[in-house]
Amino acid sequence: MEQQDVDRISEKRLEVPASTRREPGGRPASSDNRAAAVAIKTILVGASGGSASNGAIELACRFADRLCAHVEGFHVLIDPIAVFASAGAGEGFALSGDVVAEMVDEADANAAQAKSSFKEIATRHHLPYRNLAQIAAARDGGPSVGWRAETGDPSQLVAERARFFDLIVLGRSSRVVDEPSSNTIEAVLARSGRPVLLAPALPAATLGQAVAIAWNGSPQAVRAIGVSLPLLVTADSVLVITVGDDSTSDIPAVLDHLAWHGIAAQHRPIPATSSESTGILLLNAAQEAGADMLVMGGYGHQPWREALFGGVTRDILGTGLLPLLLMH
Repeated sequence: MEQQDVDRISEKRLEVPASTRREPGGRPASSDNRAAAVAIKTILVGASGGSASNGAIELACRFADRLCAHVEGFHVLIDPIAVFASAGAGEGFALSGDVVAEMVDEADANAAQAKSSFKEIATRHHLPYRNLAQIAAARDGGPSVGWRAETGDPSQLVAERARFFDLIVLGRSSRVVDEPSSNTIEAVLARSGRPVLLAPALPAATLGQAVAIAWNGSPQAVRAIGVSLPLLVTADSVLVITVGDDSTSDIPAVLDHLAWHGIAAQHRPIPATSSESTGILLLNAAQEAGADMLVMGGYGHQPWREALFGGVTRDILGTGLLPLLLMH
C-alpha cells in the first residue's frame, strides 16, 4: 500500500461522521440524530420506600425526561412467611398470626408510601402515567411512568424484572453506605446482564452533564462504556480517567471509539501511589474535574463477587458521593 493511501486512511480514522458531530456544549448536531443514537427506552427503578428510594426515583425521572424513556417504579412487598423461613425459624417455632398481621400491615404502609413518593416525583417532572398500549398509540413519543408491585424476595424479583429494561436505578442508603454491597444490588448486577445506576440518597443538582469514565482496559470497562453511550452522547463533557501506566496504551483507541459516536472525550492520567487506593484516586480525580456521574466496570479478579465488590469497586461504593453506573 502506498504511503499516501496510509496517510489518507489515518486522517479519515479520526474524522467524526457528520451525522454525529456535536454542537458547542457537547450535544449532537440534531435532535433526530440524537434520538437515533439513544438506546435507553425503559428504566426500572427500585422504589423500596427506604431512605435512598427518593434519590433513586429522582435520578430515574431525570433520565427519563432527558432520554424520552419510560420509567417503571417497582416495589417488592415483604413476605413474612418467607422471611421467617429464610431466618431458620420453622422447626419448633409457632409463627403468631398477630406477628404476621403486623408485618403485613407494615409492608402495606411502606408500599403505599413508596407509591406516593413515586407519584409525587413523577408529577413534579411532568411525567404522565402510561401503559404499553398507550405508549404505542402516542404520537409524541415522550417520557412516561408506570408502577408495579409484587410480593416476595426483593433481590430475586428485582433481578428477574431488571432483565427486560435498558437501565436499572437502585438506591444506596446511608444505612448501608459503608457496606460493599446489598443483596439486591449484588443480585441485579450478577443476574440481570443490565447496567445498574446506583443513586445516592440525596441527588446532586446536576446529573450526567459531566461524566467520568474509569478505564483499566478490562472487558468490564469495555462493556461499561458500551452501555453508557446513550448517556454519554447527552453529556456536556466526558473525561476518561486512568490510574497508573498499565491502562494508558489503548487510550487513543478509546477516544477514537467515543469520537465515532460524537463524544469529544478527554483523558486524565493519574499516577498510582502507595498511600492511596486506586478507588480513592479515581474518586478524587472525578470530583476535582467536577464530574456528576462515574461510569465503571467491576474491577478485580475471580470469584465474581470479589470482582464486583472488592478493591476499587468497594472503595467507590463505600463513599456514596457520586451516582455510579456499573456494568458487570
